[in-house]
Amino acid sequence: MQQIIEKAQVLIEALPYIREFEGKTVVVKYGGAAMLDPGLRASTAQDIVLMRYVGMNPIVVHGGGPAINAMLKRLDIQSRFTANGLRVTDDATMEVVEMMLCGQVNKDIVNLLNQAGGEAVGLSGKDGRLLFARKVERQDGEDIGHVGEIASVNPKVVRTICAAGMIPVIAPVATDTRGGTWNVNADTAAGDVAAALQAEKLVFLTDTPGLLRDKDDPDSLIHRLHSKDVETLKKQGVISGGMAPKIDACLKALDFGVRRTHIIDGRIPHSLLLEIFTEKGLGTLVSHDVAAGTEGA
Repeated sequence: MQQIIEKAQVLIEALPYIREFEGKTVVVKYGGAAMLDPGLRASTAQDIVLMRYVGMNPIVVHGGGPAINAMLKRLDIQSRFTANGLRVTDDATMEVVEMMLCGQVNKDIVNLLNQAGGEAVGLSGKDGRLLFARKVERQDGEDIGHVGEIASVNPKVVRTICAAGMIPVIAPVATDTRGGTWNVNADTAAGDVAAALQAEKLVFLTDTPGLLRDKDDPDSLIHRLHSKDVETLKKQGVISGGMAPKIDACLKALDFGVRRTHIIDGRIPHSLLLEIFTEKGLGTLVSHDVAAGTEGA
C-alpha cells in the first residue's frame, strides 16, 4: 500500500508542471550514455514520449561521435580532431558523418521513440532547409574541411511536425546556399534550434552530474549558474572542454528568449522526467535570472 501511495504522490507533484508546460516546446540534446546503454535508451525514450502525451512539444537533437568513430575505423579512415575538439572533416569523413548521423543514428532514435509509443520523424539540417551553416575558419593554420557553424535556422518544418503531434529528431548535418554539406556541433545545433523556436526549455543529457567546480568531485555540483558568472568560470578552468559548447549554447538560447536551460546527468534513469516534473530537478540550471544567482559547492 505504501508503494501505491508514493506513486500517487509522484503524480500529484507532477501535476502543476504538466499544466505549466502544456503546449510548450522543450529541446533535448541527446548524447552520452543515454544513447548507448540499453536501459537508459529505453527510459529516455519513455520520458520523451510521455512529454508528448501530456501535451508538450519535445524536440530531439542528437550527436553520434562513437558511431562515426567506429565506422571510420572499419573503413580505415583516421579520426582527427583539433586542439579544441573539432573533428577534421575531409570529403571522405563527411560522407561517413552524414551516413552515420542521418542514416543510422537518427533512424535508431526514431525507431526507439516509436517503439516507446511515440510518432517520431527523423530529419537532418538539410530537410526543409532547417539548418544553414558557414565554414569554420582555419584552426591553427589548418583547413579542417566540412566543419560548419550555424548561420541560420528555419524552424518551419519542425513546427509542422510538432503541430501534427509528432516528435522531430534532428541530425546535426547542415547545408548552405550552394547545397553544400556541413558537419556542425550537436550542442550548438540544439542551442540554435531552441533559440529559433523560443523554446520553454533546453536540456542537455550528459555523462556528468552537471557543471562541477571540480570535475573529479561529484559533490562540487553548481546547482544554479547565472549567465554573468560564465566568463569568470571559463577563466578559472571550471568551464572547459566539452562543457564549453554546452554552456555557450545555453547562453545563446537564453539571449533569444528560451526561459530555462539545464545540463543534467543522462546516466540517471528517467532524468528528463525528474528534471521537468519535480520541484528539485537535477543538474545545473543556467539562467539570466538575477534572483537565482550562482549557487553550489
